[in-house]
Amino acid sequence: MYDYDLLVLGSGPSGQKAAIAAAKLGRRVAIVDRRDMIGGVCINTGTVPSKTLREAVLYLSGMSQRDLYGSSYRVKEDITVSDLAARTQHVISRQTDVIRNQLARNRVALITGTGRFADPHAIWVDGGSGYESRITFDRAVIAAGTRPARPDSVDFDDRTIVDSDGVINLEAVPRSMVVVGAGVIGMEYASMFAALGTKVTVVERRDRMLEFCDEEVVESLKYHLRDLSVTFRFGEEVAAVEKHQTAALCVLKSGKKIVADTVMYSAGRQGQTDDLALEAAGLAADRRGRIAVDANYRTAVDHIYAVGDVIGFPALASTSMEQGRLAAQHACGEPVRELHELQPIGIYTIPEISFVGKTEEQLTDSSTPFEVGVARYRELARGQIVGDSYGMLKLLVSPDGRLLGVHVFGTGATEIVHIGQAVMGCGGTVDYLVDMVFNYPTLAEAYKVAALDASNKIRNISRIDG
Repeated sequence: MYDYDLLVLGSGPSGQKAAIAAAKLGRRVAIVDRRDMIGGVCINTGTVPSKTLREAVLYLSGMSQRDLYGSSYRVKEDITVSDLAARTQHVISRQTDVIRNQLARNRVALITGTGRFADPHAIWVDGGSGYESRITFDRAVIAAGTRPARPDSVDFDDRTIVDSDGVINLEAVPRSMVVVGAGVIGMEYASMFAALGTKVTVVERRDRMLEFCDEEVVESLKYHLRDLSVTFRFGEEVAAVEKHQTAALCVLKSGKKIVADTVMYSAGRQGQTDDLALEAAGLAADRRGRIAVDANYRTAVDHIYAVGDVIGFPALASTSMEQGRLAAQHACGEPVRELHELQPIGIYTIPEISFVGKTEEQLTDSSTPFEVGVARYRELARGQIVGDSYGMLKLLVSPDGRLLGVHVFGTGATEIVHIGQAVMGCGGTVDYLVDMVFNYPTLAEAYKVAALDASNKIRNISRIDG
């Protein structure tokens, strides 16, 4: 007999859902994680703190109301780190309580400590007392998550030179900041600090940022951030960062030098597999700490699964939750449906971006004909009411009316994208959106406006082309 039918290493989104799914199927389940990391990186240093910080910034800076009350409008004049941290700590505390309660309700044992494999059916757990306990399992799910990648050439001090985990613990709002890397995390923090009045410089070795997003949407975000005095240095690399008494000096390979109070590195993520003793279970990770899995999230060892950020792309909390649930069902011998291909992407910049389906570039590259329907928030009554004059919704529609992609930029983008996702997932057409009655005034009404725009263009082409 094993101690547990299913043992989960990590209590982040994927680990939680795997444990609860197995428990609901009547299995004996346990989760192993450190006491200070219940909820994983998502709750403690990643998704939830950064999105809470964003809401605090939006509120205290008055950014979302400046179209109505003028560019000098602020709710609080001197915003401090403690102002921002108070809201963040409140949400983290509440969310941790929710997770503990959910695990307890479902009779999932929470084992406090760090785990490492002893053999393919057992782990050692170090609870911090100097004594390790051995726990056996029939099946296991590795949901260890990731940590920020730290280049060896950079001397991080978590004060002047920080990574994306350390940026939420800064002692003061910096007057100037260099953000190295224009990926999702880098751009989210760049826009937040720019909204606080920090002079931000973004350094990116590639020629553009967020290259998987719609180009028009990215250009809109860039325009908005430049209006907040953000400087972009594309095609540039950081050669060295020198720490000085009051600031840091960033030296680029091109010879440019940038002085900033804080340098934040957003150089990707590294799987937290170093201390798992994977070899004892017959497993190995790649150079970025990621574990390879099959379509059912099984590793090279049949009874051990891996889910979430530790398996790589797409590394989103939303998809990780589904991976955990599906892996647990497969491990318990339950019938499993594949993860749906229509997965929305949400980027919590200021303003936010969200999309589902294909981009214009992808459709053009695959020689797929399409028409574009656009609705701009400034033309919607709700857009005027909330003070969003820059937002937009774009529909990419095939000549026969099928939705191929939905792209949203502006207030509520990550919420209203799900309307398009639902229509696409159910095989709906642009005609459905044209005939649909939406509440007025709402931002969701943008779907009807964009659908009418697209269908009128398709009708005009059909009239001329026969």
